[in-house]
Amino acid sequence: MNSIEVSIRDTKTKGEVNALRSQGNVPAIIYGGAEKNQKITIPKKIFKSLLDKENFLSNILKLKIEGKDQEVLPKEVTYDILSDEPMHVDFLRIVKGTKVIIEIPVKFINSDKSPGLKRGGVLNIVRRKIELKCPSENIPNELIVDLEGVDIGESFKISSIKLPENVTPTIQGRDFVVATVAAPTVIKEPEKPAETEEGAEGEVAAEGAEGEAKATAEGDKKESDKGSDKVDKKDGDAKKTTTKSTPEKK
Repeated sequence: MNSIEVSIRDTKTKGEVNALRSQGNVPAIIYGGAEKNQKITIPKKIFKSLLDKENFLSNILKLKIEGKDQEVLPKEVTYDILSDEPMHVDFLRIVKGTKVIIEIPVKFINSDKSPGLKRGGVLNIVRRKIELKCPSENIPNELIVDLEGVDIGESFKISSIKLPENVTPTIQGRDFVVATVAAPTVIKEPEKPAETEEGAEGEVAAEGAEGEAKATAEGDKKESDKGSDKVDKKDGDAKKTTTKSTPEKK
């Protein structure tokens, strides 16, 4: 852990504090333990690089104050509401033998080795951070949840997470859930098999043959109807000729 060089400040007015900010510094205070609160400043450029790191509020920092190292834990950062620039930071002094309450992030590993996730299951994270009571000299950076071999329907509770020695969750009396592997919300239907070219050609040929046969049958019917019409007309004429009566001779 590298030490971060900071300076002691003796500001008493808001104008003096704003002057420090305009010079590229962030005002801060260190509190806790038997010692008095200590006002310091930290270069903004260095402080912003610390903010960009993961889990900033759960990592112990080592500050060098007038040649002496002091371990601290970031507790609260105040930002400007317009520029979103850091305006002030509170540090908790780390004293051996004392306990602190801190939120520790949960990290999930081996998701590619979970049969439940491979089959489309969904990792439902109930708690991304867990509040723990830890000895100041034994604060974990993260809590690990191993997903290897986990199937759909299984869940992780706080009792299944290995905690460091003398570290306990602030929630007592119940084994609360941290995450579950749930069933997929959408079930994908199997794709319809593609038709082969031969099958498609066979269907087209069958449809063509059926249409041809139908057309032929309709043509024969029309020809037949025409023939019967001719016969009927001829017969009708014949009837007219034969049924004509001749006048009786007087």
